[in-house]
Amino acid sequence: MTRLIATALLSTALAVPAAASDLRDMALDYFEALPSTVPQIADNRVTPEKIELGKALFFDPRLSASGVFSCYSCHNLTTGGDDNLETSIGHGWQKGPRNAPTVLNAVLNIAQFWDGRAEDLKAQAKGPVQAGVEMANTPDNVVATLTSMGQYIDWFEAAFPGEADAVSFDNMARAIEAFEATLITPAPFDAFLNGDEMALDETQKEGLQLFVDKGCVTCHNGVNLGGNGYFPFGLVEKPGADILPEGDKGRYSVTATASDEYVFRAAPLRNVALTAPYFHSGKVWDLKTAVQVMGTAQLGEDVSDAEAERIVAFLDSLTGTMPAIATPVLPPETATTPRPTAEVLQR
Repeated sequence: MTRLIATALLSTALAVPAAASDLRDMALDYFEALPSTVPQIADNRVTPEKIELGKALFFDPRLSASGVFSCYSCHNLTTGGDDNLETSIGHGWQKGPRNAPTVLNAVLNIAQFWDGRAEDLKAQAKGPVQAGVEMANTPDNVVATLTSMGQYIDWFEAAFPGEADAVSFDNMARAIEAFEATLITPAPFDAFLNGDEMALDETQKEGLQLFVDKGCVTCHNGVNLGGNGYFPFGLVEKPGADILPEGDKGRYSVTATASDEYVFRAAPLRNVALTAPYFHSGKVWDLKTAVQVMGTAQLGEDVSDAEAERIVAFLDSLTGTMPAIATPVLPPETATTPRPTAEVLQR
């Protein structure tokens, strides 16, 4: 009987997370709290004028050939910074090939897109505008659209003072990047990392301990709990084609290196509770299921329902507070503004 009691006590002890201060110290070995100010960006000084211009451009559907789609279409700031679709809908109601990542905190990622093909948000902002399946436009048509509206000319000149040709495709991207750099969402987990040990409840603390002990932290670490490295999807056990489509080889399309087949940027997990469906394919709608798929595919072990529920509770602590953003009033079109078209201007 004594041995049974001792065994039960030991089992209970193993299930209890470390003391809060010890758990926080351990967490700080793997994670960073969000910065308290807007991150500055290499070669693109963030200023109030750039932010306001970038916000207008982010919301303006006239950057698309059809006049229908804006950055906001796929990165809805009211629903977690994505569109909550399996894959996004673009020009001519075409479906894109991959799930739209969240734009929230994206400035802190090592690179943009699932395959990391854009080195920063400037490069990312140019891609969808020109993609035939997304906004289907051209740089020249974008500039023609913007220069047709006097208010935009004034805003560009204020944001890029002293430049002879302030209204340019490059400056459009720089302004959008500056606005997106403000989309930082501090969460209870940041308060915990900063010393508030009551910011997480006991279940969330248990989930954090499991997140580390199971090895999730190997890929999902740093300030964004991911977004800072590339890993094979199916490191231990490759998921079926219903989750991992065989035709999408991930980073291989960027590097043409055989070892990069089915390699993707680790998803950043901030606000992950808001961004279903999951994975680059958008095939999994339930966060608990996504956690269990990762356990099998990446760690080679089954994550029980109880364990997955605690990990999900921890992931809930990554849901942050959105900055207050007023919808901009955009400049009106003029007689010289290019008219919307159903044609794909850029292939």
